[in-house]
Amino acid sequence: MNAPAKPLAGLKVIELGTLIAGPFASRLCAEFGAEVIKIESPDGGDPLRKWRKLYEGTSLWWFVQARNKKSLTLNLKHPEGQDILKKLLSEADILIENFRPGVLEKLGLGWEVIHALNPKLVMVRLSGFGQSGPYKDQPGFGAVGESMGGLRYITGFEDRPPVRTGISIGDSIAALWGVIGALMALRHREVNGGTGQVVDVALYEAVFAMMESMVPEFDVFGFIRERSGNIMPGITPSSIHTAADGRHVQIGANGDAIFKRFMQAIGRDDLANDPTLASNDGRDARRDELYGVIDRWVASLPLEDVLAVLNRAEVPASRIFSAEDMFNDPQFLAREMFVSAKLPDGKPFKMPGIVPKLSETPGSSEWIGPELGEHNAEVLGALGYSAEQVAALKADGAI
Repeated sequence: MNAPAKPLAGLKVIELGTLIAGPFASRLCAEFGAEVIKIESPDGGDPLRKWRKLYEGTSLWWFVQARNKKSLTLNLKHPEGQDILKKLLSEADILIENFRPGVLEKLGLGWEVIHALNPKLVMVRLSGFGQSGPYKDQPGFGAVGESMGGLRYITGFEDRPPVRTGISIGDSIAALWGVIGALMALRHREVNGGTGQVVDVALYEAVFAMMESMVPEFDVFGFIRERSGNIMPGITPSSIHTAADGRHVQIGANGDAIFKRFMQAIGRDDLANDPTLASNDGRDARRDELYGVIDRWVASLPLEDVLAVLNRAEVPASRIFSAEDMFNDPQFLAREMFVSAKLPDGKPFKMPGIVPKLSETPGSSEWIGPELGEHNAEVLGALGYSAEQVAALKADGAI
């Protein structure tokens, strides 16, 4: 029996993106069956090709971020390059772009032009501040979105300046919202008989949307949440603690029944049976006391013993995983969170597995990020260009 088609099979996605937000959004589409054609400048392509650790001159991140995509080089300032893009868009389902607002309009490729060319096309626009408002023309990377959206303000310790997470989380969150919006727009098109539309995602708004109860707490109480280190403010106990061997553990015992089991497991029946600690508000009022108790208990044992006690008591906990920990962890392995691939010279390497897991139509990794312009002949041939015409386009600087 043949495997069922992937859920996005039959969709054509054009990516006009670089670096993180746009390319991550289209990567998700490619992993689940969409044909993704990544448009790159003939002059070096996506800068991500040179970011972080390089293997023989190409970023290992690139091989993951561009997997399952086809690379087509187009000079969008060249009339024939624009003509090729228009031909692609006329038969595409989704366009994903993360230029600064106004760049496509200056090229004569704004929404009005694209919508007239293909009324069914969904256009996902990812930018720092969105397509409207007084900040729309300012440059804005994920770091700026994380700062303006509220994440940086609450991250770190109260006696030190704000810190960042070690990844470009703002870009990736925006990409997820972009894919969600695209799928909503496709449903509107397919089920409701609607036309294509613009999905406008601002990086700062993507982060802001994740900020939980920040808005009503300020509006009702004038409360501004500050940096609080490793604890989860207002939710107790939930923090990171250091074991006797210097290794770290995250313990989340903030459920009422879980807290009681936790205290019983560490020999503190007095706290387990204290009625003032039976719910979160009471525990949070005695937060410092409880964290002192937990710190002392964790510090008295090596990490593996701490985890053994917590697992027996069914208290949510985890060591703080490094990449090395992940590679050797049975849960990661059982869930196929590493997939095997080969670098261009044949060297085997691991890439992250596919998320989410679909029971009937799972995604997959078919090939690694391509060489610059690797699919020029294939994509242009499908549009009707002969080998001679492709060579002429290259000689003329259009591709």
